[in-house]
Amino acid sequence: MQKVKGKLVLVDGSVFEGDLYAGRTAVGEVVFTTGMSGYQETLTDPSYCGQIVVMTYPLVGNYGTNPCFNQGPRCFFQGYVVSDICDYPVNWRSEGTLLDFLEKEDVPLLAGVDTRAITRRIRNHGVLKGVVVPADMPDGEVQKLLATPDEHDQVKQVTTKGKYTMGEGGYHVAVMDFGIKRNILNYLVSFGCHLTVYPAFTPAEEILRDGPEGIFLSNGPGDPKDLPEVIETIRKLVGLRPIFGICLGHQLMALASGYDTYKMKFGHRGINHPVRDIVEHKICISSQNHGYAVDEKSLDDNVVISNVSLNDNTIEGLIYKDSPTFTVQYHPEACPGPGGHEYLFQRFINMMGGRR
Repeated sequence: MQKVKGKLVLVDGSVFEGDLYAGRTAVGEVVFTTGMSGYQETLTDPSYCGQIVVMTYPLVGNYGTNPCFNQGPRCFFQGYVVSDICDYPVNWRSEGTLLDFLEKEDVPLLAGVDTRAITRRIRNHGVLKGVVVPADMPDGEVQKLLATPDEHDQVKQVTTKGKYTMGEGGYHVAVMDFGIKRNILNYLVSFGCHLTVYPAFTPAEEILRDGPEGIFLSNGPGDPKDLPEVIETIRKLVGLRPIFGICLGHQLMALASGYDTYKMKFGHRGINHPVRDIVEHKICISSQNHGYAVDEKSLDDNVVISNVSLNDNTIEGLIYKDSPTFTVQYHPEACPGPGGHEYLFQRFINMMGGRR
């Protein structure tokens, strides 16, 4: 990609200049992620749809790219901001540079930026809208971009366009795809599940008609309250089959049960978030990517808080008393990220076994 001078402009007037590699401008919510590795998995995680993502780790691209790391069909980023981009990666699995990958995916890159300063501003003031543009773009045009209406159809952009299956034999799991990562599907298959993956807006009647033994609610982008149709579908499924939800699926399950969610100040994004499992009496390091959370004040006696964040004590997991259902806020398949969450998938398997 051709390099020019560029800038990130936040809606509060902050400007951060650097080297711009881009074929287009970018406008979206600016968030930061704290992962020290896994940049390609992050880039292809559909949960980042429509966002400008800032990497807090300074050196990005040092081990190149390889299609085997992709977690989605393509990159849904609006823009990418890093401190230092590596031009010459060294790794035996590298099949290309990160710059080549970003050019192919049409993702504007702003490099040579003080990402620590951006992160501090977001942590202090909360998530801010921003644009990545050439340095010489007039302020009037920048302000027009910043005034662009916020997106509310991210799940529609990232969900599968048609139903498909994975795996053979074992328990039949219906997967509601709100922007699912490839390794989550692989994890379910590795536990002996046969999967039918459905577009996000598939009616409950169609899902039940296929006779699943369990239902999986996937991760995904955006505000869960933008999905009333999906919430109603989940409400119809509750109690009829064991349900396991993660990330956006965790939030949608809470809304379907009559609880509330809220937008966090700057969310949890990265692969090093400590979570306490109150039920299992253990602490795990988790991979997370969410800007919304379940409101503890809205809960009642029909649900148990099973997991909490050790960083800010927000809810990271719920177990429902009146149905075979549990959810977690993080990504237990850990791609990228540390392992140690296999027991959650096994819990889901055991629930389906109990039904048989």
